[in-house]
Amino acid sequence: MSNTPVSKVSRRAFVAGATALLSTPAQGQTEGTTEIEGDISTVVRRNISSFRSLSWQPYFNSLRNGAILVDTTSRALHYWSEDEAIYKLYPTSVPLTEDLTRRGRTEVIRKVEGPSWAPTPAMKVRNPEWPDFVGPGPNNPLGTHALYLSWKYYRIHGTHDTRKIGRRSSNGCIGLYNEHIKELFGLAKVGTQVLLI
Repeated sequence: MSNTPVSKVSRRAFVAGATALLSTPAQGQTEGTTEIEGDISTVVRRNISSFRSLSWQPYFNSLRNGAILVDTTSRALHYWSEDEAIYKLYPTSVPLTEDLTRRGRTEVIRKVEGPSWAPTPAMKVRNPEWPDFVGPGPNNPLGTHALYLSWKYYRIHGTHDTRKIGRRSSNGCIGLYNEHIKELFGLAKVGTQVLLI
């Protein structure tokens, strides 16, 4: 038996320390980032508890052209291939607020590798300091790949700012880690059906 003293931390000290750690402001935005998050230093509900696989049947009549389901509550994107051979589940970022969140059926109408970005008119009103245009590259808010939806201004895209995933952090789009959007980009096609719930 060891004679090494064991340090005991009271519950109160543990809770106080954990609270201080959680309330410490996050590091500054990635340099050049233009799609700014809300205050990410606040405690946010992550999607871990409801991050689970789903069946496609409650959401789609068929898997014609494949299907993408985005669950904005669990902050997860589900993909099924047309032949059901491939199922993927990815963590996502979702819109900052309910008024920026759109739900319903849409589809992929365009795929772009190395997308450029321009703020919408509403974004410019809210954030006049944002640039009018950002070309492809490491400072682009759309990351490395983007799936353009039939809804104007809405995309499923990557992000270089990995702190956004699992959070309410976008201005309407659905964000994925760059390695995940690259994989989804290869699987989805123009015409893939999309449902946001």
